[in-house]
Amino acid sequence: MPEPAEHPAYPVGLRLTGRRVVVIGGGQVAQRRLPALVAAGADVTLVSPSATPSVEAMAESGEITWTRRRYEEGDIADAWYALVATSDPEANARASAEAERTKTWCVRSDDAEAATAWTPATGRSEGVTVAVLTGRDPRRSAAVRDAIVEGLRDGSIAAPHRRTRAPFVALVGGGPGDPDLITVRGRRLLADADVVIADRLGPRDLLDELPPHVEVIDAAKIPYGRFMAQEAINNALIEHAKAGKSVVRLKGGDPFVFGRGMEEAQALAEAGIPCTVVPGISSSISVPSAAGIPVTHRGVAHEFTVVSGHVAPDDPRSLVDWQSLAKLTGTLVILMGVDKIGAIAQALIAHGKAAETPVALVQEGTTAAQRRVDATLATVGEAVRANEVRPPAVIVIGDVVGVGVGVPPIK
Repeated sequence: MPEPAEHPAYPVGLRLTGRRVVVIGGGQVAQRRLPALVAAGADVTLVSPSATPSVEAMAESGEITWTRRRYEEGDIADAWYALVATSDPEANARASAEAERTKTWCVRSDDAEAATAWTPATGRSEGVTVAVLTGRDPRRSAAVRDAIVEGLRDGSIAAPHRRTRAPFVALVGGGPGDPDLITVRGRRLLADADVVIADRLGPRDLLDELPPHVEVIDAAKIPYGRFMAQEAINNALIEHAKAGKSVVRLKGGDPFVFGRGMEEAQALAEAGIPCTVVPGISSSISVPSAAGIPVTHRGVAHEFTVVSGHVAPDDPRSLVDWQSLAKLTGTLVILMGVDKIGAIAQALIAHGKAAETPVALVQEGTTAAQRRVDATLATVGEAVRANEVRPPAVIVIGDVVGVGVGVPPIK
């Protein structure tokens, strides 16, 4: 029965684990709704003569049971919930009528007025499910949902945990610099932190968004005393965690790409402190992209290699096989190599890399201060000096540098 306009829908959360749910129709509506039903643990039966490739894959993997035919009377028997979404209005009406007779809550994609249930715009953040109904305005429902979920994730909507929460340490990759490029999970953990130990290369703008009670520690200013810098950072993580604090170690890029994240994880493990690692968008890929440079391109480069350039090729501490790298035909991405790029270029040329190989240096990638300087292996050392290129900068060597010439930077 159509619901009177003056009566709002009654919101409720269905617990469908192990319970029979029937979906009539295997098109785009089913493709959108099925993952949530499967995630809820429902015993889903799909009735449809055809299905989209994604829905078919769900059936092949055993996530749902697919009955490959049109709807027939009795298909909704014993179902707790039904979704009717075929392109045949007559079949939809018959299935909806059966659901009415069997007292099965039923959603109709083609006629909300004839349905006994409506699907809310749904989002989730850290165990909280947000479901929004605005009557017959699905776009507004989605907009309200998005605003609430984003607020929960970035901390702008205050929803503190009332139950006792165990302290944690999270090694969070903040991405290449633009605060919008941190992962959703990383941003959520920042919002829940009591202490944030940050690198200078981390996305600094995110620190301004933290609640006033959060203690922010600049890793570069930790008193080192008799400890090496990394040892001091490890000890700070351990001490704050043992004090019962929730700690986030905010790094630039990804924690495990030249970020010493594993050293910190090992130190925490030795101290008996659990930690979680949140991957970040690595500058090795994202910064070239932001400057319009693909690290791979069909017919140009089938591989890319990421190398640390913090020590020169002739330094006995170097672990890089520059002779082998010079023979590769793909893209070479160098991080932390601005002050050593002249020596690196000379070594690559000496080992057979063409002197005219294109080189691009992208300084402060993804930020408002981003700039790009182009050169070749033969000229890059002088280009760095002439243009006063400073860290942080990502260096890209290879023919892909020329692919994006004339293409505006990616925003």
